[in-house]
Amino acid sequence: MEIDPFIFRLSIFILSIFIGYYVVWSVTPSLHTPLMSVTNAISSVIIVGAVIAALAGDSNKIFNTANIFGFLAILLAAINIFGGFLVTQRMLAMYKKKQKDKK
Repeated sequence: MEIDPFIFRLSIFILSIFIGYYVVWSVTPSLHTPLMSVTNAISSVIIVGAVIAALAGDSNKIFNTANIFGFLAILLAAINIFGGFLVTQRMLAMYKKKQKDKK
């Protein structure tokens, strides 16, 4: 019996969602800021690939599948980077407030 490749990939995707959820929520707050910095670096690499995908395809057609998914990848990665920087700044501000109280 052979498994359909779409079902196989969909099950891997769903499993990765659950694993990612539990990994992210089990991180201690002290490790959150370094992990966000790594996530921002990964998202910047995703943007490079998304720009390549957005510009790929036939020049006669404006909206190819690759162009649409490339644009969506750029948009989502940009939101991720911006949100990551906001969360990192918030975490660093919380740490600075705790240091000032100890002095």
